[in-house]
Amino acid sequence: MTKVIGLVSLAAVACAFAGDPEWPGFRGPESNPHATHSNLPEKWSATSNIEWKASVPGLGWSSPIVAGRKIFLTTVTTDGKAKQPQTGSNYSNDYIAELTKQGLKGQELLDRLNARDFEFPNEVSLHYLLYSIDLDSGKVRWKREFHSGRPPGGRHRKNSFCSETPVTDGERVYVYINNLGIFAYDLEGNKSWSTALESFPTILDFGTASSPALVNDLLIIVNDNEKQQFIAAFNKNTGKQEWRTSRSIHVQGSDRQTGWSTPYIWKKPERAEIITVGPGLAISYDLEGKELWRLGGMSSMPIPSPFAYGGLLYLNGGAGKALAAIKAGGSGDLTTADGGKLNPFVAWFQPKAGTYLPTELAYEGGLYVLTHTGILTRFDAKTGVQTYKARIGEGGDFTASPWGYQGKVFCMNEEGRTYVIRAGDKFEMLDSNDLGEMALATPALVGDRLILRTENHIYSIRTTTGDRRP
Repeated sequence: MTKVIGLVSLAAVACAFAGDPEWPGFRGPESNPHATHSNLPEKWSATSNIEWKASVPGLGWSSPIVAGRKIFLTTVTTDGKAKQPQTGSNYSNDYIAELTKQGLKGQELLDRLNARDFEFPNEVSLHYLLYSIDLDSGKVRWKREFHSGRPPGGRHRKNSFCSETPVTDGERVYVYINNLGIFAYDLEGNKSWSTALESFPTILDFGTASSPALVNDLLIIVNDNEKQQFIAAFNKNTGKQEWRTSRSIHVQGSDRQTGWSTPYIWKKPERAEIITVGPGLAISYDLEGKELWRLGGMSSMPIPSPFAYGGLLYLNGGAGKALAAIKAGGSGDLTTADGGKLNPFVAWFQPKAGTYLPTELAYEGGLYVLTHTGILTRFDAKTGVQTYKARIGEGGDFTASPWGYQGKVFCMNEEGRTYVIRAGDKFEMLDSNDLGEMALATPALVGDRLILRTENHIYSIRTTTGDRRP
């Protein structure tokens, strides 16, 4: 009888661990942030439905990830005072008008703007930190400084020195900082390995942001910069580089080569592909770094990330550029001349529907495309037919990806206000939830918790017991 009880207990423990919620990388396990748990919160504020709130020092816009009931996130602290983060567009129109009134123009005007809006290596000394936080209590389990000193490149105030989101396979956490290198730790904070990488310049010192991806035993990184663009694979167990492929892509008529889009691993029965979006081109590679196909129409400053849903791959080329759905199995150049018949592997193509900052959400048959200025457009995910276009709330600026659950789409602006819209082919605003704190990171959806990062905190937002569904 004792043995039977023991076996039952072990089975229960195994089931509990097997069901632990996970959010292994940027935008979640499917790179498309949606969930099905019936008790995920629909309503919250700074004082309601907050299970716990933990302070996060420094500045970092990486998103939280979760494995083994542990949250992992990165941040950078500064010796002395750092330039404060910025919401909205790259340059303040009011500030430009003020400087122009003072008689500044040309290079003098640009230098003044750069002095306010950019932070350069000679101005700061930094501490790069990886945090492990308990999912249930919000208490810091450990923190590790994985680099310190002056950064190899600058940043715009809208960016941070660690905007790249880590990725985990449940055994290790892999941190990739584009101009520093890759750092691997186990879940208890023991360093497994690190691999230094070359530092390459970004356009105008805007900084870096492309996050890593995992497939089999490979850690995949994309580094689109102004000097030597490449995609590379590293052995996740040792940090050894397995292959590197030069990209050398840009928009025709532009010399810009920097990109910030995160690669996506598209797994189909016939093959696995590494999908990338860079300046001017989306390119698919096999797992050995060889090009499979390419599609033009991407912007010169690509930020949104690719993902798949319902058998189609979605590519967002950036502000005012292409939004496309791709069928599996393509090869060669899928680009179609303006007004020409679509390639058979292009399911649909909207030439000017791309967005600048947020990546779109595919949810309940719709593709929800959010601009950084707060315009939400819904397309039918299969056909690309637009079903509505509407402004969210009172406006504001948006960077985080929208997410979905319980038949609703959530869009959080940079001031920390989340607008709740009913999923469907007609626009219907339901509610808004305000934390009153700057927020640019895309949250994690784990079990019945919404894990949300703001400028200074990380929150576990969870429906209180009395309001929970059976």
